[in-house]
Amino acid sequence: MQELKFTKMQAYGNDYVYMNAIDQAIADPNDLARKVSDRHYGIGSDGLVLICPSDRGAFRMRMFNPDGSEGEMCGNALRSLSKFVYDYRLTHKEHFFIETLGGMQEIWLTVEGGEAVNITADIGAPRLESRQVPVNTPLPRFFDQPVAVLDRTFRLTALSWGNPHCVAFVEDTASFPVERYGPAIEHMTDLFPNKINVTFAQAVSPSCLKMREWERGTGETIGCGTGCCTAAVAGHLLGLCGRKVEVEQIGGVLQVEWRAEDGHVRMTGPSHIVYEGVYRYETD
Repeated sequence: MQELKFTKMQAYGNDYVYMNAIDQAIADPNDLARKVSDRHYGIGSDGLVLICPSDRGAFRMRMFNPDGSEGEMCGNALRSLSKFVYDYRLTHKEHFFIETLGGMQEIWLTVEGGEAVNITADIGAPRLESRQVPVNTPLPRFFDQPVAVLDRTFRLTALSWGNPHCVAFVEDTASFPVERYGPAIEHMTDLFPNKINVTFAQAVSPSCLKMREWERGTGETIGCGTGCCTAAVAGHLLGLCGRKVEVEQIGGVLQVEWRAEDGHVRMTGPSHIVYEGVYRYETD
């Protein structure tokens, strides 16, 4: 029996269980992820995030899916982890790097009253010329491609920061049947070597987009950080918005900037702690 301290955190729709894997040993994170993701603590299906030591950055983020597999990177999970390490005094820095399977992520915190209230994450340059879906799987250029899906044709653009996405722009996200077309695109393994996250976006103005996200293996979510970045980058490439936009998702608004100087994408938004507890975990 392990007793593991955990914190449930949310960042615009993604709820994860966070565990400090620096000061407490985690015996079998894959099995643990399957257990904590099984609707315990109202977590839903987003999974487990471990804060681990890193030789390359201040910390390493390991993110596990509900089935126990290890994921690449999630923008909302990254922002919550950044708040966790500051608020729980694992660091006193307001600017640092976090290592993920999707690469090194640069973080800036806005601190008020000793707590991180807003987080900016630089998740690097999107893979535009050579897609990687999933990590380390090279694909040819896939930009604004007409793709027949069920009874209609979408123009899809694939992007990746180690966390594979594609985006389709539609006229009205509010009325769009995400549950019909999301899973159909997710499972198009003839186009993508593995299942893919699907962002449905709407261009409201040059400075504002709306989006809804179909998350692979999960279904529609109320928020996705990398989905917002996918919408913003594709929107700019297609001439629908500027490099700096607000992206409205069901869970809230993220500010996204695609920097001309280095091609990196930065997302800014808050995260909050839902509650803390102790998870008693039966080990074999």
